[in-house]
Amino acid sequence: MTDALLKTEIKEYPLLARGKVRDIYDLDDKLLFVATDRISAFDWILPNGIPGKGKILNSMSLFWFGLTGQIVSNHLITGDFNKFPESLRKYGYLEGRSMIVRKAERIDIECVARGYLVGSGYKDYKNILKSSPGAKSVDLYGTMLPADIELAGKLPAPIFTPATKEDDGHDMNISIADLENSVGADLASRLKDLTLAVYSKAYEYAYSKGIIIADTKFEFGFIGDELTLIDEILSPDSSRFWPLDSYRPGSNPPSFDKQFIRDYLDTTGWDKNSAPPVLPEKIIVNTLEKYKLAYKILVGKDID
Repeated sequence: MTDALLKTEIKEYPLLARGKVRDIYDLDDKLLFVATDRISAFDWILPNGIPGKGKILNSMSLFWFGLTGQIVSNHLITGDFNKFPESLRKYGYLEGRSMIVRKAERIDIECVARGYLVGSGYKDYKNILKSSPGAKSVDLYGTMLPADIELAGKLPAPIFTPATKEDDGHDMNISIADLENSVGADLASRLKDLTLAVYSKAYEYAYSKGIIIADTKFEFGFIGDELTLIDEILSPDSSRFWPLDSYRPGSNPPSFDKQFIRDYLDTTGWDKNSAPPVLPEKIIVNTLEKYKLAYKILVGKDID
């Protein structure tokens, strides 16, 4: 894995942002999104990446943008490397792992859709139950849920659970009321409706292919007056993908996403407050295979 696949350097254009996974360059009236092979867990960028991961994330986002484009517009201009400006085509590593997108005024909210109760949502749910013994229902971020949902249990209907968008540190779950106070009731309602519509479309498609999308998160922004889907969508980095044939409520299912890496890190004794350990080769290879398999199942072909 070359250094460029972990940390890009494109001299012709200014670096606008370097996130946990993506590098973003300012192309005057457009942006270049580059999906690197970096991988993060527990709000840390890990010291070694997953070779080829950036191509999978980029290609999967391109696929989902096409599938969900009739529900909401997105910021994609092109992911075709041959249509990139000549000044970019000399950086061969960009092919397959980058896209040119329209600039948007980002709404600083993570729009999370949950079809199953797991992760931070399940932890918050259990904490509420502990503080209200005997309760028949639970108010989770402004949505009432029955009090008998198991770990990884399917919800009666998908729910919208917004979170703060933190560039550093952990995103914080907030209630619908908090969201309304932040962006206004009308925009909050539109974000909820679009989040659940895109999730439902993707969920039904993935389920037909044998994958459960347990939860995922989206980002939106305004391009002019148009509310637009931005950033990456429905990748193994931003979603929980479970194989349908081995799903059993009551325990954490096996997954096609980076939960595999989180589970490994939990066995290392790492305190999550200091620099993370280097990933062993076996963990890197197994993670990549999970990402590649998810892509093949969902898109119907092997990743190049």
